[in-house]
Amino acid sequence: MTKRCAWADSSPLMARYHDTEWGVPVHNDRALFEFLTLEGAQAGLSWSTILNKRKAYRAAFSNFDVKKIARFDRRKIAALMNDAGIVRNRLKIESTVTNARAFIAAQQQFGSFDRYIWQFVGGSPLVNRWRNARQVPVSTAISDSMSKDLKSRGFRFVGTTICYAFMQATGLINDHLIRCDRLT
Repeated sequence: MTKRCAWADSSPLMARYHDTEWGVPVHNDRALFEFLTLEGAQAGLSWSTILNKRKAYRAAFSNFDVKKIARFDRRKIAALMNDAGIVRNRLKIESTVTNARAFIAAQQQFGSFDRYIWQFVGGSPLVNRWRNARQVPVSTAISDSMSKDLKSRGFRFVGTTICYAFMQATGLINDHLIRCDRLT
């Protein structure tokens, strides 16, 4: 039987996400943008809600192609506000377009968003060894720094808690508990 972090046992979808994605280092710019978008969309909601809407997000946001999203106009945003498959929050939808533009600028400056974002952890995943979920922080000095830098570049919905969740999701930080089979 697979030993998982307790949160992953809430549904088969959460278990699959835990077992195959959460904490796995991501070095693909499109996937990094997807996680940045989904973590921002989660603000005030549960991750399971967003994970259940992931397929609809991919369809609504051009499979997270930042160049296409950066060209979304008011008409497209209005159409997205009517898409029941995603979180219909105007600020979150508009931030995805704004973030696509800022993402492209970061890619141009650093050669890739991957190169930019991984600098916050020195290029290698930080592996924690938490005994229980209560020990896992919701933010750290690193997520504070990431949040501040992203905001200075024009990103929105990138507070320190969102940044920490993004770091967990994309493997910049491995927060699998020590009893979990996924801790490396």
